[in-house]
Amino acid sequence: MGWLQRLFGMEKPENAEVNPTAQAIPEAETSNVASNSTQSTPPERVGLNGEYDQSGLAKRVALAFDEDPQLEDVNSLWVAQTGSTVVLKGIVPSQEILNKMISVANSVNGATDVDTNQATIG
Repeated sequence: MGWLQRLFGMEKPENAEVNPTAQAIPEAETSNVASNSTQSTPPERVGLNGEYDQSGLAKRVALAFDEDPQLEDVNSLWVAQTGSTVVLKGIVPSQEILNKMISVANSVNGATDVDTNQATIG
């Protein structure tokens, strides 16, 4: 089982990308914005196929972990997001693996920081 499957209950969608091109935010989600303004999706809300997704950054980080041959699914670690900060929480087998995860997470478009305060080595 991979990261996306375990964390979000989904297989990798066709044409999913770690850093897709963002699509425009649908009208229904911009109702509080003046009708003549054009809104683009914030980088941390871009989903796997460029669509608006509230958990887009976390899903794209999970996909990046799946695509990295050095990062097998660590079933004691979870990926979340708070705005543009990627949050890694749980138990990681080694500092080396955690450092690799931080590096991969930082490479995902929209990630401004990686919070590991809730991650422990064990």
